[in-house]
Amino acid sequence: MDLTALPSINAALNGVATLLLVAGRILIARMRVDAHRRTMLCAFGVSTLFLALYVVHKASRGFESLSYNATGVLKTVYLTILFSHLTLAMIVPVLAIVLVRRGLRGEIARHRRLARIAWPIWMYVSLTGVVIYVMLYHLNPAAS
Repeated sequence: MDLTALPSINAALNGVATLLLVAGRILIARMRVDAHRRTMLCAFGVSTLFLALYVVHKASRGFESLSYNATGVLKTVYLTILFSHLTLAMIVPVLAIVLVRRGLRGEIARHRRLARIAWPIWMYVSLTGVVIYVMLYHLNPAAS
């Protein structure tokens, strides 16, 4: 089975998750609670699908990593984004599960308090996932 399209699909899923997160934030600011709930559940679903496909892609390649071949400032920028993305990405699933659970249980005050911290982290991880994809697959100089 050819899985070469998975990085592009995963980047698209991260992009969709980013848009859904923004839409969910706007909807709750407008007090459209039901639309917010549906939108955020979609963001959770899209992010879950991303994670599953990411693991499939990594496993299919023996968990090898693609190197970013730039040097100097570009390499430093890439590694900084990658490090912060990976560090924060490890906590997003836990935060998202707790947020969904609190929201669905009607624990609104606790949901809101956590969302003030979790939403920007989830946004950052989704957005930097797309940035990393672009840098690695489209702006990566050839190895010297």
